[in-house]
Amino acid sequence: MILLDSTYDKEKILECMFDPDTSEILAELENGGKELQYLIEKLKILEDEIYERLSYLIEYDFVKEEKINNKIIFTADAEKLSKLVEQDKNFDDVVNGLAKMDSYLN
Repeated sequence: MILLDSTYDKEKILECMFDPDTSEILAELENGGKELQYLIEKLKILEDEIYERLSYLIEYDFVKEEKINNKIIFTADAEKLSKLVEQDKNFDDVVNGLAKMDSYLN
């Protein structure tokens, strides 16, 4: 069972997850770790933007950053992210996040 650290702002984590750019990055990480360069090329996002989008998620270990053979690899802790979303008290936040994401897209 994953215990979620209560020191982070859950609303901020959900806001990060439902940000259109961040959700694109997380979707890429869904199937395993990806190199920073791959994300830059695939999503047409600058390195600084990727770090800006992921910084809070990295700070609280929802996304991990590793250096392997001089390459930066990002991986998402999918279990930890889904546990956060599944918590009953966060359901309203998820619905609000989806509504906010929908407003960005439309």
